[in-house]
Amino acid sequence: MNTYFLSDTLALTVRTLRHITRSLDTIITTVLTPVALMLMFVYVFGGAISTGSKYINFMLPGILLITIASGISYTAFRLFMDLKSGILERFQSMPIARSGLLWAHVVTSMVANLIALVIVVGVALLMGFRSSAGVLAWLAVTGILLLSTLALTWLAVIPGLTAGSVESAGAFAYPLIFLPFVSSAFVPTETMPGPVRWFAEHQPVTSIVDTIRALFAEQPVGNAIWTALAWCVGVLVAAYVLAMVAYRRKSA
Repeated sequence: MNTYFLSDTLALTVRTLRHITRSLDTIITTVLTPVALMLMFVYVFGGAISTGSKYINFMLPGILLITIASGISYTAFRLFMDLKSGILERFQSMPIARSGLLWAHVVTSMVANLIALVIVVGVALLMGFRSSAGVLAWLAVTGILLLSTLALTWLAVIPGLTAGSVESAGAFAYPLIFLPFVSSAFVPTETMPGPVRWFAEHQPVTSIVDTIRALFAEQPVGNAIWTALAWCVGVLVAAYVLAMVAYRRKSA
């Protein structure tokens, strides 16, 4: 690893963040879908769904994960466009850390998604979301969301490196956006038919949603938090390894 890895990554991150500030529509688009879904579910479907609590409190964790899934599609898009412009070849001729470009996009994704999450939570508060969680619980929620963002961002790096077109680079995120709909994010899993309920209860979104929901309500998180962390760490490790393999092939 280049001894100037941190400074190189920082410089490249500033470059990528500057691109976002020049195109704020990326953040606006990132929050548009989850906010629209939140408005529709709360004000159109919320009255017909029984959850035992205020519906905005129940469904916000799922909306936050959809926000992350929407945001990482732009990570794949930005990385694909960088490679298409030939910047990788230019960087290879310079004395900079080879992995700095990837980490710059990852850090940018973390910053952009954090901003989007704050905006969505702000809208939820205007819609009536309330939490009795203390500082530690909020820190735990933030940690889980950031870990989820990091894992999914490295997952986004893979199509960013391997996609054949700009459309396919971002399209991989669509299944991730729809995955919360087959989980405990919007309705209790007990209301689902057998096979669907089994899938919903054993896929990663449900454990993450249940953990965040319990933290917001200051309730015991039980084993859900360990399942959520295991999923996040497992996806992170696998995605990082595959992304680095794809990057070495791309830069060989």
